[in-house]
Amino acid sequence: MSLSGLQHLIEAAGRVRAACIGDVMLDRFVYGVVDRVSPEAPIPVMNLAHERAMLGGAGNVARNLAALGASTTLVCAVGRDEAGRTLEALIGEEAGLVSALVADALRPTTVKTRFIASGQQLMRLDHETNLGLVGEVEAQLAAAAEAAVQGADVVLLSDYAKGVLTRGVIAACMAAARKTGAPVVVDPKGRDFARYGAVDLIKPNAKELALATGLPTQTDAEVEVALSAALEGCAAKAVLVTRAGAGMSLRRRGEAVRHFRGSPRQVFDVSGAGDTALSALGAALAVGADLEAAAEFALLASGVVVGKIGTAVVTPGELVEAEMAQRLSAAEMKIAPHERMMAVVQRWRGQGLRVGFTNGCFDILHRGHVAYLSEARRSCDRLIVGLNTDASVRALKGEGRPVNDLESRAMVLAGLACVDLVVPFDAPTPVALIEGARPDVLLKGADYTKESVVGADFVLAYGGEVVLVPLVEGYSTTSAINRMTRKA
Repeated sequence: MSLSGLQHLIEAAGRVRAACIGDVMLDRFVYGVVDRVSPEAPIPVMNLAHERAMLGGAGNVARNLAALGASTTLVCAVGRDEAGRTLEALIGEEAGLVSALVADALRPTTVKTRFIASGQQLMRLDHETNLGLVGEVEAQLAAAAEAAVQGADVVLLSDYAKGVLTRGVIAACMAAARKTGAPVVVDPKGRDFARYGAVDLIKPNAKELALATGLPTQTDAEVEVALSAALEGCAAKAVLVTRAGAGMSLRRRGEAVRHFRGSPRQVFDVSGAGDTALSALGAALAVGADLEAAAEFALLASGVVVGKIGTAVVTPGELVEAEMAQRLSAAEMKIAPHERMMAVVQRWRGQGLRVGFTNGCFDILHRGHVAYLSEARRSCDRLIVGLNTDASVRALKGEGRPVNDLESRAMVLAGLACVDLVVPFDAPTPVALIEGARPDVLLKGADYTKESVVGADFVLAYGGEVVLVPLVEGYSTTSAINRMTRKA
């Protein structure tokens, strides 16, 4: 997909009306620190730091649609319990998302609690039932689904096998969709894909495809055979299988399989990646994209979301940035203006990463600079370097400086593995960058005192650290220039 094509799709998605029906759940994330093993058993002891609650399952699908700008109606069932009330409150906080909740006194709200330390999931605790809706509750939900579908450009069925998508509810959705012509996309569960009827697209993952067909799904050849078997066993028009790092594979009825490869991504958490893919597929199909373009869009979106911790959404800006990253060099993508720095820092914080900040002119990069930056990176997970523009270097150092222009200095810094982001600034000091980034640790050379470091008071006030990094003696830009001048 071209960058202009992506931007057009994103813009059109903001006008989409979507209906999402399925199993909603409350995703709880408990974060903490593990630094010892229990004396009672060989298990880690986690000290609680903080907790978060998010919309999960069909709720995460709807939330991702809303993040893309689509007006979304979420139809689901919750229990008459505290978790159900929490879900209702969370839905109410999402712009562009409305709900048609049906309360069921016989079923608890599904809750999945994940315990996370150092960016790694230690355990998941589930509280749920998979009993299907019955009687008046099923009839209420089917009626709510039918009403939602009648005003929708696309219908998404998110099946987590918790009992909401009964045959009666599916039939009501399909009947309403046939009247409006809205495409229907299913994220399935279980062995029986036929139960969904003649939907436009079924989107299993590789494990679900293997379960439904009884066939292996490791290689391209195996996936092609399994996709054919899946279509033979159901009435769907197409099946798209998501294959984690191997990308996605699409089989339309009567056509050959198409394989889509994603770009390599740093994976922090795959929770909800399938939800993001489903929402992206739905948004693309709703604006008239073909299945191939929709698959590329979904692959891009799911590739972004696995770089986040927890049940997360993908924003239009992140999609454009991810597409640009595939076209630019790694070093070029590290150079960012102030506004993008803030968005990147927010994403890093969502991943539980410790952010560091330092600054300087870095005119002629030498051994001392590299040693300093490498040592600074040891104090954090991600290092931002504020870089003086040419005008601000000249104001600090005088005429004839910098020797290397801003673009050259930025590219050299960005090429270092220890540097994660380079942000130019034109002001006399980097205080505006520090206030925008709110780093966990502010770093400066040991030739300073903590009291003299710009931004130190600000960082210390919110509980951050100021660290003075040892310098390598005998190396400086001035001495390098003097040596070159003598040789000349």
